[in-house]
Amino acid sequence: MPIQAGDTIPTTTLTEATAEGPRELSTDALFGGKTVVLFGVPGAFTPTCSAKHLPSFLESAEALKAKGVDTIACMAVNDAFVLRAWAKEQGITNEVVMLADGAAAFTKALGLELDLTARGMGVRCQRFALVAKDGKVTHVGVEQPGAFEVSSGQAILAAI
Repeated sequence: MPIQAGDTIPTTTLTEATAEGPRELSTDALFGGKTVVLFGVPGAFTPTCSAKHLPSFLESAEALKAKGVDTIACMAVNDAFVLRAWAKEQGITNEVVMLADGAAAFTKALGLELDLTARGMGVRCQRFALVAKDGKVTHVGVEQPGAFEVSSGQAILAAI
């Protein structure tokens, strides 16, 4: 069952894409004692993710932080090198933390995997966004296939 409001963020390790190279980051460290917006995309460099999803959070970053969000994080089932290249291409410096879930372990723990094997992409992450306070989910928006309505930066800004 997909993660829902009231659930606790599962404990696992992701890989942060940094300018210095990949760095392991536990979900406990990411979410503990903070208000975090995490959004997941089916893949870096994919059309909607690049043209709309990631840019919506870049545009909303200042307003989200003004509402008490400590960290905005983007997650994809890609490797950290791909996410770092995507961040560079999108002009992201430190507004959004770029997280790789290379084997989809965290995605599966959230119950948000999407099997795109038939399209040559393997298991990916559904398009979603969630808000968590000290590791407890307060809001989740999961998109229907092909949609982009409930997981944008603007939608999350309106939800908090």
